[in-house]
Amino acid sequence: MFKLGLIINPVAGVGGSVALKGSDGMAMQAIALGAEPKANARAKFALAVLQPYQDDITVYTVNHAMGEDAAKALGFEVNVVHKAENEITQAEDTEQAVTALLAEQVDIILFAGGDGTARNIAKVVTEHALDGKREQTPVLGIPAGCKIHSGVYAITPIAAGRVVELMVTKQLVTLTTGDIMDIDESLFREGVVKAKRFGEVQIPSELRYVQATKSGGKESDELVLHDISEDVIDKMNEAEDSLFVIGSGSTTAFLMSELNIDNTLLGVDLVQDHDLVANDVTEGQLWNKLNEAHESNKCVHLIITLIGGQGHLFGRGNQQLSPRIIRAIIEQDGGKENITIIATKSKLTALENRPLVCDTGDAALDQTLSGFMPVTTGYRDQVLYPVASPK
Repeated sequence: MFKLGLIINPVAGVGGSVALKGSDGMAMQAIALGAEPKANARAKFALAVLQPYQDDITVYTVNHAMGEDAAKALGFEVNVVHKAENEITQAEDTEQAVTALLAEQVDIILFAGGDGTARNIAKVVTEHALDGKREQTPVLGIPAGCKIHSGVYAITPIAAGRVVELMVTKQLVTLTTGDIMDIDESLFREGVVKAKRFGEVQIPSELRYVQATKSGGKESDELVLHDISEDVIDKMNEAEDSLFVIGSGSTTAFLMSELNIDNTLLGVDLVQDHDLVANDVTEGQLWNKLNEAHESNKCVHLIITLIGGQGHLFGRGNQQLSPRIIRAIIEQDGGKENITIIATKSKLTALENRPLVCDTGDAALDQTLSGFMPVTTGYRDQVLYPVASPK
């Protein structure tokens, strides 16, 4: 039997849709603001890939929402090896769960969470290997957090299931090391990204499915960014009276600076007629503004960039752009052309031909967004680039 260790941080990413930019210490506040935990749903996408192999898998996990509920719902044989006591799970719950899984000598620890969860797991896995002078147990993350800087995550939940499927079916899977990265969330909420390396762990290396460590920093070529901004501003002038949703990132921040409008580097802003409508909106606030715009027969456009080094368009750091928000934008006249992707060619080249990734949590929407989409890379300069939700 394949021994699958499973840990779900049920509150991972819960702060994203309500613009808290993280969940570390903010879970109660996020839930009070109306956020809905989605880590279990994302874990189920990964586990569903493994359903055809249920007879060959035993899931070792934690009680209730930390793994038991999701695994049992999909029909897996489940062995609960740890019981978490906290109603809102804490770092100690994750760390104690890892210790219990390692005692069972699981073949891999599959976990759903963000960079904070990865840090907790890596801490125990590394200490366990050092204490016993044994090989590290491999781990693999199902992306469920607001910030996913670490190189230990699959690019989508389904991709995580595919990697484990290779192991279950005894295909050759190379092990390599993945960096554990995390940022200071208090600074993150102030618009400052300060990432730090917290070590490394063994991961199954399947490059189609496992993401790279996030690369960041403001683009150095300001002339290129200026050209991109001028192109977008021309389009904004042509679409007079439309509402523009401006996504997060340093490239969109440059556009906002060219417009002389206050920007939320790590949030979502709204602009109309070159004026700021709202800063750092939540998913609910954005939904209300979209409905107001549509009732006034105004078109809504989305301007986004991709995450450097990883290529994600949706599902990383912009959970405010939920499936219903994206659908409302692409179901207007113009379809996907209502989404403008901006990036420098150097940023695209750094992806080494990997496609841009949509991981909205809605498989049908991810498929709709897939295909070749234009990316604005300069003034009147575009390239067609593939967009996919790898399965």
